[in-house]
Formats: sequence, C-alpha cells, structure tokens
Amino acid sequence: MSTPWLHVIGIGEDGVEGLPAATRALIAGAELVVGGARHLALAGPLITGQTLAWPHPLADGIGEVLRWRGRRVCVLASGDPFLFGIGTTLRRHVPLAEMMGLPAPSCVALACNLLGWAEQDVSVLSLCGRPMEAVAPALQPGGRLVVLSADEHTPHAFAHWLDARGFGASVLHVLGALGGPGQSHHTATVAEAARGEGPRPPRLNLMALEVVAGRDAQVIPLACGLPDGMFAHDGQITKREIRAVTLSALAPRRGEMLWDIGGGSGSISIEWMLRHPANRAIAIEKSPERGARIAHNALNLGVPGLRVMAGEAPAILPRMRAEGLAAPDAIFIGGGISNPGMLEAAWDVLRPGGRLVANAVTLESEAAVMAAHARWGGTLTRLHVERLEPIGRFHGFRPGMTVTSYTVSKPA
Repeated sequence: MSTPWLHVIGIGEDGVEGLPAATRALIAGAELVVGGARHLALAGPLITGQTLAWPHPLADGIGEVLRWRGRRVCVLASGDPFLFGIGTTLRRHVPLAEMMGLPAPSCVALACNLLGWAEQDVSVLSLCGRPMEAVAPALQPGGRLVVLSADEHTPHAFAHWLDARGFGASVLHVLGALGGPGQSHHTATVAEAARGEGPRPPRLNLMALEVVAGRDAQVIPLACGLPDGMFAHDGQITKREIRAVTLSALAPRRGEMLWDIGGGSGSISIEWMLRHPANRAIAIEKSPERGARIAHNALNLGVPGLRVMAGEAPAILPRMRAEGLAAPDAIFIGGGISNPGMLEAAWDVLRPGGRLVANAVTLESEAAVMAAHARWGGTLTRLHVERLEPIGRFHGFRPGMTVTSYTVSKPA
C-alpha cells in the first residue's frame, strides 16, 4: 500500500494537549480508534470515529484491527508503543510499510529525566506478565534498573522479593502517572518498602532501582562457571570448571537454541540462557524429579523461559523435530553418550553449521566420542580437575573424574 493505514500513537498522561497538531489530526480523522479505556478517555475530545477498547483476549482485538485494513485506523498506547508495548505485537501482523509509529516520551525516558540517570546505562525490564525472578540476572551491584509494574501491588511484592535475596539496602523509587498532573514519586530502601512503609502506589506506576548488594546477596556472576552451590542437584551436575570449558566450546551467540540432552540439574542450559536474554534452551530429562529440579533452578537463576522436556534420548530427538521444533544451533550431551545411536541422532537433528559438544567420563562413552571424531572430525580435549580437600589434619588435592570433551561443528 502506498501510505500507512495504521498509525500507532503514543499518548502521555497529559492527554491530547501533549500531542503535536499533526498527530491530533490523525486521531480526529480516524475511522477507528483502538486503545485501553484510559487511552480512549485521554483522547476522547478528538475522537470522531468508532472506538474499540482492547478486549480479553487481546488477540480478538488484533483480529478486529486487521478487518479494518486499508481504512484510517489509530491505535493508542502509553508513551512509546514499541517499549514493551502494543506496537511490537501489531508489527507481527502488519507489514512495516502499512503502519507508522508516533511515540510520545516513554515512561523510561520520563523516569530517567526525573532522576537524572543516563538512559543508555539503565537496564529496562518488565514485570507485566513475567515472574520477578526474570530480574535476577540484572541485579548487579551498582546497577540501575527501570522495572515496569503490573499494578499497584507490584512495588511491595518486588521489594519483599528483593529483600529476601539480600538487596534490602537498595534504593527503590516508585514513580506514578509520570508526565501528568497526578505524577508521584516516593523513595525508600527496599527493606522499608518490603515492610509496607510509605504511601500506596497508584495503579499506573513503574519502579527505578539503585542496586546495593548485601554481603550475602544472591548476585549471579557474569562469568561462565557458576558455583555448583547455586544449583539444587542430586550430584548429577556438570561441575563448575568443566561447565565453564563446556560453555566456551558451545560458543553461545545471541538468540540461538540449545538442546541439552540429559539435563541433570539444568546447569548447562541455564548458563547458556544467561549469556544473552534472547537465548533459548530445551533441557531433555527422563527423570521427573530432575525435571522439576531443573525448572526450579531456572526460575531461581532468572531464566524462567527454559523449557524442560520429559523423555529419553535418542528416541525423543526425531520426535521433537517431527513436532515442528526448529533444529538446534547447538547440542550438549552430558549423559548417555554410549547409548546406541545417541551421537548419530544428535548429529542428524543439529542444524547445518551447528555445534555438538559431548562430555565422556566412562570408557564406553570415550570410545563413542573417539569413533565420532574419526567420522566427523572436530577436537578431543581431556579435562582433569583436582580440588583441595582436608585429609585428617592435613590437606591434599583430590582428583575428580577425567572428562573427555568432544567438540565438532556440522558442515554448513
């Protein structure tokens, strides 16, 4: 189409008075204006066409917007429609040439200007429809976060969760109705907010956090190879030093998918996802108890999107592809390497150009990776770690099991 029929317009708490004349004209001339009830009320003085308040589920409203394709339609949003907003959702259904976004100052920009923070140095997250644990990786000492609230109850619940993780000395700003006549700003420590001190926030609010970590705060390190004690496990875990080397061999890149065969505690999958927020992983685990433990670890360490699939490899691998799952960019095999057909099945489902890493600890599994090396090439590395342990009144280094790590890339 020669000109956009859909305009996605950001509107602030100051209403239509804060909009440029050209944007006001678009709303006034629209045949259909869509938005939340609050947005429609803010733009009410300008609207002359039909209105549609977003229904539940939202997908029904998207379908209605698409039925007006080619006519003059405006969708209203808070601030910047492409900041955790409806603009991103609409873009999945409407070609870019057919739509135009017209943002108002975002809530993040308003918050940073109010607090005097450099916006480029701030981590922006949302608790709208997301668990609080998703914030955990961003809780780095000295960091600044802007966190979008789901409702008026979010700040207290968030503060209580932060306090329990050892961040009680952090400074929490609760900002309400930014940019409007009812704008509010309350500051307290996380510990104070967790005790319910201070005024009740308005329903429309966001939080700005200055992170201060206590001595025992649960800070997730930025390096590969998290301490083993950060994972609940029954002994079935790729140990810290071996895990760091394994992650290096897997070489995660932004947005890639890992299949972790024999998930155990989920440590490899979790650290893969911690490397970048867009990374995805599926942990394949036949034990229900371990599967539940993987899900617990993933939530606690801030990657609730880790998917756990119950099943036994190699039989489950072709079924996963048959069910429409995209071929993985990388596969890690931490157990069952010597099972008949395991390496071959993993190789078959791996995408061209993808990486396969298998860690062998038994003679049988070592023989399997050596045979694979003879067929497909790659590298074999023998890893041996010793840890200092007490021996009566003295100390000595106790060797762990030697690991033979096989790494290979599938030809593109």
